[in-house]
Formats: sequence, structure tokens, C-alpha cells
Amino acid sequence: MARKTTTGQRALITVAAWGIGLLISFPIIWTILTSFKTEATAIASPPVWFNFDWTLQNYIDVNTRSDYLRYFWNSVVIAVGSTLLGLAVAIPAAWSMAFQPTKNTKNVLMWMLSTKMMPAVGVLVPVYLGLRSMGLLDTRIALVTIMMLMNLPIIVWMLFTYFREIPGEILEAARMDGANLRNEIIYVLTPMAVPGIASTLLLNVILAWNEAFWTLNLTTTNAAPLTAFIASFSSPQGLFYAKLSAASTMAIAPILILGWFSQKQLVRGLTFGAVK
Repeated sequence: MARKTTTGQRALITVAAWGIGLLISFPIIWTILTSFKTEATAIASPPVWFNFDWTLQNYIDVNTRSDYLRYFWNSVVIAVGSTLLGLAVAIPAAWSMAFQPTKNTKNVLMWMLSTKMMPAVGVLVPVYLGLRSMGLLDTRIALVTIMMLMNLPIIVWMLFTYFREIPGEILEAARMDGANLRNEIIYVLTPMAVPGIASTLLLNVILAWNEAFWTLNLTTTNAAPLTAFIASFSSPQGLFYAKLSAASTMAIAPILILGWFSQKQLVRGLTFGAVK
């Protein structure tokens, strides 16, 4: 039976939850507030919270200096493209591990996960030289491929967790009705796993959108996404905090909106399989 909670306990839990939420979101709130300040107000000490002259000049300056839509489109292509490509590779892989496991399946899964433990800078030089020799530096194709490979272990692990929750008897029934492997994956397994695939897609779009290391090292202008857009406002003359905050707000706004409207799917994706 579920444990009963008193009104006081519920109030305490609510206050604690709001406190933790505000603490986690404080950097984002502060960045948004700073984007509406002048440069002098942004570096004022002690800091000014709400009592300042709000201005949109930083957003005007940012849009005048840089082509925001070009950076935005590059981010969309890289994040969505790498995730869709990863799903195309991961769905058959996760199917085989969930429904046709071998004695080495767990070892393969752990090996895939272990690749996330290696610092990205450890393979930067060979990746950079390889892309340069193929003429793929500063291209979307290169970044889509790199992002797909970087997030592939997470995609496979999440889909593997989902697929294990699907009764194998359903797939056996499809085989008895004459479904081949292709039809089994496309018409039986994939529709049943749509919630899991959707949450996996959303999470990996966010991860690819926020990736800065590879995008800053493998691009200059043509394929530069919003991470490069933000970095462009850090100059040798110093940090212009108000303009940098405006650029950061414009870069994170699309993914914040996506996360807000898909938060239920994201929570389900992160906790699926943890509690029966």
C-alpha cells in the first residue's frame, strides 16, 4: 500500500521541489534577465536583479551582427539529421539485442556504453585529420555523422530498454502470420514502441543541439550551428555579457520550448524500465 502523507509533508515536498527547480534553472533565468540589460548594468556589482531599465538593444545588435537564421537552420539539420540517422541504425541493433540475444549481448552493450567514458578530445586529432583528408571539414554531413556516432550508444540503450518491455509473443504471432523480418520491425515493433522512440528522439535532439566541442572544432562558417553563434560573441576585446546573454537566449529558446511541451515524454524516456 502507498504510504500516506500529511498536508505538512506535501507542503514541505512542494517547497523543496520548487527550491531545487529554481536552483537548477537559475543560470538560465539569470542569462535571460542579463540579455535585457545594458553592458554597464550587466557587470554591475552588486548585481542588479529586476530594478533596471529593460532594453531590446542587445537583440537588435546580435541580429545586426550575425545571421541568426543560418546558424539556427544548421542546428536543426545537425540535431534532427543525426538523431534520425541514429534511429535508423539503432532500431535494428536494439531489436536484435532485445529479441535475439546471444551470450555476448551484455558485453556489447557495456562496450558501447564505455565509449561514452572516453573524453572527446582524445579522438579529436584523428577525426579532424580524417575529415580534412576527405574534404568534409565545416560541412553538415560531417557533423551529422559525428553527432550520430557520439549519441548512438545512448539511442541503442534507450531503445533496447523499451523493446525488452514488449512481449515476444506478439512478434511470434506476426511471424506465424507470415511477416518477414523487415515487416516485423516496421509494421509491428516500431508502432508499438512509438512512445519510446519519440522520447529517445527528443532526448537526442537536445543532446545534439547542445553539443559544443565538436561543432566549435570542426566548423568555421558554412556548417556552424548556434553553439558557434554564441561563441562568436566572445572576442579578444573582452566578454560583452549583455550581448552574449542575448545570443545565448536566442540559441536556447527553441530547445527550451521543445523541452517544455515534451517534458512528459522526456521524463518517461529517462525513467522507463526503472520502476515496474
